[in-house]
Amino acid sequence: MTEHPQPPRRDGRVEVATLTLPPLVWLVIFFVIPVLILAAISLSPAGMTVEISPTPSLEHYREALDPFYLNILLRSLGYAALATLLTLLIAFPAAYFIASSPPRRQVWLLFLVFLPLWTNLLVRLYSFKIILGDNGLVNQVLQALALVSEPLTLIYTPLSVVIGFVYWNLPYMIPPIYAALERMNPSLLEASMDLGASRAATFWHIVIPASLPGVAAGVILCFVPTLGSFIVPDILGGPDSMMVGNLIAAQFGPGLNWPFGSALATVLTLLVTVGVTLYIRYAGPGGQPGRDGRG
Repeated sequence: MTEHPQPPRRDGRVEVATLTLPPLVWLVIFFVIPVLILAAISLSPAGMTVEISPTPSLEHYREALDPFYLNILLRSLGYAALATLLTLLIAFPAAYFIASSPPRRQVWLLFLVFLPLWTNLLVRLYSFKIILGDNGLVNQVLQALALVSEPLTLIYTPLSVVIGFVYWNLPYMIPPIYAALERMNPSLLEASMDLGASRAATFWHIVIPASLPGVAAGVILCFVPTLGSFIVPDILGGPDSMMVGNLIAAQFGPGLNWPFGSALATVLTLLVTVGVTLYIRYAGPGGQPGRDGRG
């Protein structure tokens, strides 16, 4: 009986290394190296320079601890957290509705979710100036319903900034939650109902745990860009709505203080990295402690 030669067995570690090498190289070139360059520039004297000083100084990091700049950072964290929470509260029911719809309808609903991305962000944000303006659609509707006697000040306020962020983030929050819910086994819902569980208990014990991977991904995709954004508060916000992204952009623009801007960007990057790591470790999927109390 003729024996057929067996194909050579591939080493799994080699395959993993081959798959992870391209994204690792991309990450090093376009993230690690730029961050290291920013960190080096942040140690240079003040001025519009990209030169790395031979005598490093921490003056820009001490300046970043000024109460004025700390207040802007705390405001940015508050805006990002509030906008992400509101986005999640709107996106979760939408994603659940899409995942519960027939397959053909899901395609069209997802198409509507991504449709705003076909238009430039600046155009979409400027449209909110018309919607939220003193003579905008919102004020016209409120006055037509006799709910207000004079136009409300909605534009150039923290409220308009948060609304802009929620609108911006929705197309990035809905898809990961939908993907997690769409992979959920429907038989689990049927089994829960057959065993006498209420709809609320089934939703809490079956749907919520199944959605956690998508929620974790959506929160990260929305919170991190919102924290560093400068376009939304620049267009929809007022003097009291400056965020850390606006402050950093000003240092590289009119402020002509690249080292201080680099210091702020480095601090923001470190805060985001630590925050996301802690979130994934303790609040993300797989980060919850087991029933025996162990992580």
